[in-house]
Formats: sequence, structure tokens, C-alpha cells
Amino acid sequence: MTDKKGHLYWLRRKLPDQKVLERMDSLLKELNLHTVCDSALCPNRGECFKKGTATFMILGNICTRNCRFCAVEKGKPLPLDPEEPYHIAQAAKHLNLEHIVVTSVTRDDLSDGGAEHFVRTIIEIKKVLPESTIEVLVPDFEGSKEALQKIIDAQPEVINHNIETVARLYNLVRPKAVYKRSLELLRQIKIRDKNIISKSGIMVGLGEEKEEVIKAMKDLRKVDCDILTIGQYLKPSPHNLKVSEYIHPDKFEEYQNIGMSLGFKYVASNPLVRSSYHAGEILKKIQFNFNL
Repeated sequence: MTDKKGHLYWLRRKLPDQKVLERMDSLLKELNLHTVCDSALCPNRGECFKKGTATFMILGNICTRNCRFCAVEKGKPLPLDPEEPYHIAQAAKHLNLEHIVVTSVTRDDLSDGGAEHFVRTIIEIKKVLPESTIEVLVPDFEGSKEALQKIIDAQPEVINHNIETVARLYNLVRPKAVYKRSLELLRQIKIRDKNIISKSGIMVGLGEEKEEVIKAMKDLRKVDCDILTIGQYLKPSPHNLKVSEYIHPDKFEEYQNIGMSLGFKYVASNPLVRSSYHAGEILKKIQFNFNL
């Protein structure tokens, strides 16, 4: 499982180009924007920034949840920035993005969980990049069907909501989230608009068993989830959960094969896969393969 030096060779990444990071940071600071790439300390941010892509994070950068896997700052959020949707659109236009991914912190303090802010962001992006596709990675909105309907009515091509881990580990990993509530949100997407592509993701290496991962896959297929991402959990800071196990790439390949056999339109399973990693390429593949 390791190379001659005892390292987990499959988790190695080249050092990111510092100039690329500085250019992206400059753009984000100029427009007062956040990316989940930076806030969550994603290991792929150097590669994505070099390609001119980023996953924009709206609703500020302070989360009201206390998920123990995540490095995003937690606490009392600041008021919403009314210019944020416009600035996201301008950044996407500046980068000439063909596929824009927008996610957020969880804002349980807002009456609609921030759904209207998502809608305004989608509208602003469509104004300046009408030919581009949009993917939103949304929180659970505390189960609000009304909030979800706002997102659906805005017609992004993809709605993603990550279940993150297997059911047994929810109290440990996502103490304020509910496994069945997340599955219900995904189910409602397809009930309300079958043309929107639904997507979810899980992390492995948190102490789950293989059978539990397969059960989570089956649960996602029962709610007609189209795309699944599976990646290795990596401890982002000293304050987060420890890694229970580093999963070998062969196991990720096995999970991918199992997932495809269950009927997902696409399964991205690799140690360094994250929710929005190569999201545009994946969307193009399934649109081509399934004539969507």
C-alpha cells in the first residue's frame, strides 16, 4: 500500500504554481469572494486554479453547522452581501468558465437557508454566460421543500447535495445533519424536475465498512441520484476528525464498478476526487452518453 519510502504515493500532489494561486487570490479579493477550494483546504485547488476553475462559495464564509470533517470556519455568520451574486457572475465571466460550480456554507440562521441567494447567483451568471452550465452544491435547507423548489425553479443543470458519509457515522461526522433528510432532498429533486441532474458524494476513510458504503450507494440509487463522487477523507486541520484508514486506489476502483453496476450515470471514485472535481467534464460525458 505504500512506496519504498513508506509514503502513500497515490495521495501525492505536485506543489501548486504560486503565481497561479496569487492571480486567483487577487481576483477573489478584488471581488470580495470566497471559494470552497481555499476555505475547505482542498488538495486539488492548485490544479483547478491553473485551469482557471474554482468552486465559488456564497452566503459568506462562516458556517452555522459543526461538521467535524470540514475546515470551513464555524460560528455566527455575517449579514449577506447583496453584491455577492453579481460578483460571482463577474468572476465567472472573467475566467470565461464553461461550467460554474456554486456552493455555500450552511446558513440555518436564514429563513430559507440562503436559497434565494442561490437563485440570484444563478440568474446573474446566466445573464453574462448564457451558454455555460451551472452546478449548485446545496445544504439541506433543514428539509425545506419550499427552499429546494426555489433552486429547482432557477434551473441549474446540476443540483448536488452530499450525504458525505454512511448512516452509522452521521452523529460523529455530521452531528447537526440527518441522513434520511439528505436522501429526501435528493429524492425531491427528481420528483419535482426529472430533467435536472442530481448528484451526491461521500468520503471514505472515516471508519466505515465496505458494506456500509455499498448500502449508501443503494440508498442514493433508490432516490434516483444520477452522479456519485467518492474520495478519501483527509484531515484538513488539527481540530478535525482523524483519518481512520487510507483507502487504496484499487478499492476506489471497486467502488466505482459497483456504483456503475447499480445504475449511476457516472461514478467518480478516486482518493483525490472531491464533489466538484472535473465537474464540467463529467457533465459533458453524461450529456453525451445519455443524450441529455
